[in-house]
Amino acid sequence: MRKTFALTFFLISLLGFSWAQDAPPADKSHDMGGVNMPGHDMSKMDGEGNAMHTMEDRHMDMGPHMKMTAMRPVKAGDQEKADQVVVAARRAAEKYKDYKVALADGFKIFFPNVPQKQYHFTNYEYAYQAAFKFDPDKPTSLLYEKHGDDYKLIGVMYTARKTATEDELDSRIPLSIAQWHAHVNLCMPPADKRGEVLQPHPKFGLLGSIATKEDCDAAGGRFMPQVFGWMVHVYPMETKAEDIWSVEKQMHGHGD
Repeated sequence: MRKTFALTFFLISLLGFSWAQDAPPADKSHDMGGVNMPGHDMSKMDGEGNAMHTMEDRHMDMGPHMKMTAMRPVKAGDQEKADQVVVAARRAAEKYKDYKVALADGFKIFFPNVPQKQYHFTNYEYAYQAAFKFDPDKPTSLLYEKHGDDYKLIGVMYTARKTATEDELDSRIPLSIAQWHAHVNLCMPPADKRGEVLQPHPKFGLLGSIATKEDCDAAGGRFMPQVFGWMVHVYPMETKAEDIWSVEKQMHGHGD
């Protein structure tokens, strides 16, 4: 399975794939920092004290190729913003329970022939729009598990451009509730060493041991500080805050 995901990440990088939402905003009026949209604060379901305790449990070693936003203290309004986003995410999940409806609406399966724990059905128009404005009714990707020839929807993914600040991400989804993640420190292999990505202990790629520009340059690779934009998974069909905003599921969905 490790080789499968190493190959997935390698192909993503090799093909030069990048989220459409990485385009810089045309002007400040489109910048996500000023968007007053509902966020995702479901953890206050059990009160702020329990919410903070739940969030403290989320800190874990993500390794050199995963960057997470720092957790913040719960502030007034976080719960309401989170509630509204989860409601919107549930609407999207209900609408696209049948994956064929998602395909008809322009979502495309990312690497359908590569075995994955979570398949991302991505709408690239929504991804572009997400660079400028957060609309919880338009997730960039839908997350499915594959069962035979069918797909079961388990969550949605929202995105933001890679240059977004943590304050901007917080304005979309409170960082007291959700942790956004980004794939970082990628060393692309030189042409004659691409096959090494598939080895048990690769040096290159998002599962590789190389995580600095200096080491990458010395190995003859091409260093990429961050691949894609910021991402956050939401599992709106769950009932507990820690499951709705599960960091563990996010990591499993990206190849851990």
